Amino acid sequence: MPEPTWLVWARDIQAIAQTGLTYVQDPFDKERYQALTALAARMMADGCTTDAATIQKLFDAQSGYATPKLEVRIGVFDPQGRLLMVREVLDDNRWTVPGGWADVNLTPAENAAKEAWEETGYTVRITRLAMALDRARQGHEPPEPFSVTKLFFLGEITGGSATTSIETSEIAFFGPDEIPPDLSTGRITPHEITRLFAHYADPTLPADFD
Repeated sequence: MPEPTWLVWARDIQAIAQTGLTYVQDPFDKERYQALTALAARMMADGCTTDAATIQKLFDAQSGYATPKLEVRIGVFDPQGRLLMVREVLDDNRWTVPGGWADVNLTPAENAAKEAWEETGYTVRITRLAMALDRARQGHEPPEPFSVTKLFFLGEITGGSATTSIETSEIAFFGPDEIPPDLSTGRITPHEITRLFAHYADPTLPADFD
């Protein structure tokens, strides 16, 4: 489902205001960009359950040219072709593939391998990029206040053992017909899982993108 129009507009206005505040010289223009930020916060609050003051603080913490945030996810398969998944503590113990926000000073692939290690206890070797997607166009719920680019990698286990962390409460492998119904849909969608299995089954597939 497409995102609601109010969210798209509020996100656009916030990004314009953030970039404007980065380069503005005229004090009156600065006031106008600050007013746009407040307008975006009110618009977003009107469409969700978070109050405008909280959203305003979130927006005020952003600086610099507004660009999409980067999230990495990794599809790791065992010899039986089952997908490695984790229960996310921060999302009511719902299931997803390992991943998270990308850290600075690491490549996207290094970030994916790090997330797999931290969340599962397995060391992995990244083999290829499977998908580069805009989160807003994939049906994730709930929506994010900021634009997000999601990179999905494939990897293979090179060592370690299943170990939960402060982020995960359970680790397991699932076949394509065994995917648990309680997915963390803010992190992974059924379609993205299907595509991970497709890329694993056919290494010649080019990376998906939108």
